[in-house]
Amino acid sequence: MANPLRAEVVRLYKNLLYLGREYPKGADYFRDRLRAAFVKNKHVQDPERIKEMIARGEYVARELEALYYLRKYRAMKKRYYEE
Repeated sequence: MANPLRAEVVRLYKNLLYLGREYPKGADYFRDRLRAAFVKNKHVQDPERIKEMIARGEYVARELEALYYLRKYRAMKKRYYEE
């Protein structure tokens, strides 16, 4: 009885795990929080609710990417421009 959304959930988990490597508080902190979030919701069976949670996870991934780009931009700006 495999859920058809399982592959999408696993892909999201792997993507977030990859993005968490550069997390400011450390990869271990991020991995523990990520695992706890996925384990907390593993009992959910409703496909609509799963899709909502996947959308929220994708939003978190986009926010992490924005955080990393902003951090890199600030480092480059600090390195090359004096203020």
